[in-house]
Amino acid sequence: MKAIVITQPGGPEVLQLADRPKPQYGADEVLIKVMAAGINRPDVFQRKGNYPPPTSAPADIPGLEVAGIIVEVGDAVIQWKPGDKVCALVAGGGYAEYCKAPEGQCLPVPANLSFTEAASLPETFFTVWSNVFDRGNLQPGQSLLVHGGSSGIGVTAIQMAKALGSTVYVTAGSDEKCGFCEQLGADKAINYKTTDFKDTIKLLTHSIGVNVILDMIGGDYMPGNIDSLAIEGRLVMINAMNGREVKLDLAKVMAKRLIITGSMLRSREVAFKAAIAQNLEQKIWPLLSSGKIKPIVYKTFDAREAAEAHKLMESSTHTGKIVLTFAQ
Repeated sequence: MKAIVITQPGGPEVLQLADRPKPQYGADEVLIKVMAAGINRPDVFQRKGNYPPPTSAPADIPGLEVAGIIVEVGDAVIQWKPGDKVCALVAGGGYAEYCKAPEGQCLPVPANLSFTEAASLPETFFTVWSNVFDRGNLQPGQSLLVHGGSSGIGVTAIQMAKALGSTVYVTAGSDEKCGFCEQLGADKAINYKTTDFKDTIKLLTHSIGVNVILDMIGGDYMPGNIDSLAIEGRLVMINAMNGREVKLDLAKVMAKRLIITGSMLRSREVAFKAAIAQNLEQKIWPLLSSGKIKPIVYKTFDAREAAEAHKLMESSTHTGKIVLTFAQ
């Protein structure tokens, strides 16, 4: 098969088209003919040599989400059969013509979506569900603040939280991105380059604060996050783009009875991810089928243009997801 491989740690140019053997799948796995693969920031970290994949995934083929057609199934697979159209969360190997996936991490492609749209779903939808609704315990009627509102994670969190009855605030890096987030459903988007988000959150919530914050920035955002949380608020960390070392006022944490948590999804066990998939299929997939939640694909690239796709990802000028497509 053809695959996009990391020839050595480095810039986008190290992504090259190469021949690789088809993946060997296990008894509880399926083999997917990939039509499209989503691009995510962890792919960039892996390309740079800073995010090695689990041993179950190829070391040199990035890609955490795919959509395509199942062509083979393991002996123990009961949920799927060859010919089924699925999207899947994978531990790696998505930038290839074929990719294996545990059967529990596959979801059906909604009838109203293309493979390209479906490929943009798994990584962000699994991440948002796990962190906002499971770890963050966001409830209908509560409020959510998302940093990076125009990112793939951000546009997913806005739509999911609004659809399930929450108030959503976001930060973004331009007035254009803020407008995009509000059109998507955010109650208020804050341009972090011109406004201190904690001051705006204080005004918007009448000094009460928000119930949950989803943060991929870290670093110097921590004091503002603590100030922006309501009593018994929950801060959920999923990345630390501004740095892992933070200043933390523990007195405020104790006085507000705050919970500070976080997670990394890639290394979690298959059963954990399969449980998320079940929740998504029951509670979110009907909203995709009805059009209440929509995939937001900013741009697609032919797989041979993976380097250009990574350049776009690193520029942070996009709003929504970037997807690779494979010629059939």
